[in-house]
Amino acid sequence: MDKSDVSFAHMRSFVRVAERGSLSAVARELGVGQSTITRHLHELEDAVGVPLLSRTTRRVTLTDEGSRYYANCIQILRLIEQAGDEARGTQGAAAGTIRLSCTAAFGVLHVTGLIFGFQDRYPDIAIDLSLTDERIDLVREGVDIALRLAPLTDSSMRLRTLGHSHRLLVAAPDYLDRHGEPLVPQDLIGHEGIRMSNVAGSDVLTLQSPDDHRETVPFLGRFRVNHGLAVRECLLAGRGIAAAHRWLVDDLLADGRLTPILPDYILPSVPLSMLILPERAGIARVRLLIDYLAREIARLPGITPVAVA
Repeated sequence: MDKSDVSFAHMRSFVRVAERGSLSAVARELGVGQSTITRHLHELEDAVGVPLLSRTTRRVTLTDEGSRYYANCIQILRLIEQAGDEARGTQGAAAGTIRLSCTAAFGVLHVTGLIFGFQDRYPDIAIDLSLTDERIDLVREGVDIALRLAPLTDSSMRLRTLGHSHRLLVAAPDYLDRHGEPLVPQDLIGHEGIRMSNVAGSDVLTLQSPDDHRETVPFLGRFRVNHGLAVRECLLAGRGIAAAHRWLVDDLLADGRLTPILPDYILPSVPLSMLILPERAGIARVRLLIDYLAREIARLPGITPVAVA
């Protein structure tokens, strides 16, 4: 293939293979056959005249020449996308796809509905939502924005702190009828704790009393789970007590299916943050979603937004 025949499709295929390290994964992501991705790479290397990728049975990695070419491709593709945004901007339209990753239960209960509102406002923007509680590599997974409930320190990403998510102790009324209601933190000992297996330190609770005294008590139980929606089901089934985010159980508290426990005691809140891929932050549609989510998430139950100076 002649150098002049290199297309943006060739570049996109190369960039995503470089980031994901897998031809089959990129083929699934782009909705094409693996043979198409293989052909793009062969034609691109033929046109450039040097090997760009090193292939083994387990992984595809960049050569030195490929690393330099990858950096240039990123800049070229970003300029093309920004040029399209600017051209569409004269007509007041935003279009294209945004890839969003979100903590699973938060995404199901709240973010999905927020996306509906966003797309009603911007009907030409497609959203690819991935729900996971795992820490992911935004570049490798091709994600533009990630919403996470946890302290974050990834200095390679743009970090926007949205607020803090408040938690409280809750249980079903029938559980409390059978086992008694704790009146002080020490009463929690011996109760069935419903705990998140993917949260470090969930076997201990630290509570702040009304007089600012901190009490730490063990929080054990026979059931651990790694998904917030399963915690809801366990609570509703009367299986125990959980330290739950307010947004996870607010509707159940409102209709009396769950009861707050030790309401005068405060559990530590959890930071709610947005990670943004730096090279995507300047894309118009991505900026629109960033601002929209920041504004709407601040209105959710149990979320205290960060004060803007």
